[in-house]
Amino acid sequence: MLTLHTAPQLRRRLDATAGGPGAVLVSGDRILAVGDADQLTEAYPGARVRHWAGVLAPGVLRDTPLPEAPTPRERVHALLGLGVTAVTAGQVTEPALRAAADRIGLPVVDGGPAPVLAAGQRADFVVLRADGACQVTVLAGRLVHRRA
Repeated sequence: MLTLHTAPQLRRRLDATAGGPGAVLVSGDRILAVGDADQLTEAYPGARVRHWAGVLAPGVLRDTPLPEAPTPRERVHALLGLGVTAVTAGQVTEPALRAAADRIGLPVVDGGPAPVLAAGQRADFVVLRADGACQVTVLAGRLVHRRA
């Protein structure tokens, strides 16, 4: 199923300035297209559309210790609320943390470039509120965090 996530602003890289209305078209766990919301809505009329308030942006690659919480699951879920869409392997060395990250689908990586929104990439992204807080986190095309 095609899902089109739209928002009043789009940021293809976290360090970039947000542009105008944008959209991310997702099929399964992949981004098919990123661009102007109106153009993608017109090009894919059969797609389910999710309208978000805020800025569509790539998530954060976390390379610092995970937040403290009573359980490994809660530590991983705390990351989702912060807009984290990948974590470095050095931060999840405990087997229980690694298992929790695997269960939710949070990528554990050795490092690498900062995430970007681009066609062909895994559908990992966030929606940020005007104050910078994370409203929505999507991993592999699945909505895994939503703040009311």
